[in-house]
Amino acid sequence: MKKFIAVILFIALFCFPVLGAPLKDGVYTAEFRTDSSMFHVNDAYGGKGLLTVNDGKMTIHVTMPSKQILSLFCGKADAAKAPGAALIEHTVDSVTHPDGFVEKAHGFDIPVPYLDKDFDCALVGKKGKWYDHKVSVSNPVPTVKDGSYNADVTLSGGSGRTTVVSPAEITVQNGIIWATIVFSSPHYDYITIGETKYDRINTEGNSTFRIPVTLDKDIRISALTTAMSNPHLIDYTLRFDGGSLKSR
Repeated sequence: MKKFIAVILFIALFCFPVLGAPLKDGVYTAEFRTDSSMFHVNDAYGGKGLLTVNDGKMTIHVTMPSKQILSLFCGKADAAKAPGAALIEHTVDSVTHPDGFVEKAHGFDIPVPYLDKDFDCALVGKKGKWYDHKVSVSNPVPTVKDGSYNADVTLSGGSGRTTVVSPAEITVQNGIIWATIVFSSPHYDYITIGETKYDRINTEGNSTFRIPVTLDKDIRISALTTAMSNPHLIDYTLRFDGGSLKSR
């Protein structure tokens, strides 16, 4: 009997990999990854889409970099060409970039069979040819509804003399939380978060930036200051209080 149970466990673990615990119904941001540099989320969204879970069924909305992709299909390209294939048609999304530039791009609502594992997703562009791709959805994080908010923010690090305006203006677009950060100094030229650089969005007054953030989590940034003889980066930590979030 023990040997039989061991065999069953072996099959369960190695033949049917764990695909993640079921998510509660709700709205999340999640990472959307593909096997192609030509098929990816619009740069304004940092590789993330808006994942909706309803009655246990998951769908992710992702916005592309342009209008070049016309339709998607969950499965192989050959099946997408068959009569009656259930194609995923595009929406036209309005995208606001950190520098304030607004563009139109195609978006798609993609059914997600499971998390943390590749699945087939074919695409067709303006030339009418279907291409096979692998995509995956991972790291879902609960988010708030799209809209405009204010939230308390603290800044730590550096010399301790620099502050930021609090509460900060918060905008949620396609589930991504963006914050407008206003420093107490006009001498910051850009911010980096990881490997991503965000230029200031104003030319006069105290340095102002628009960056993607996560509530109730330490966000480590580096800010280039020109206040001294030689420009240099200063490390800071931002934290936004989710409990203080209020509509505006």
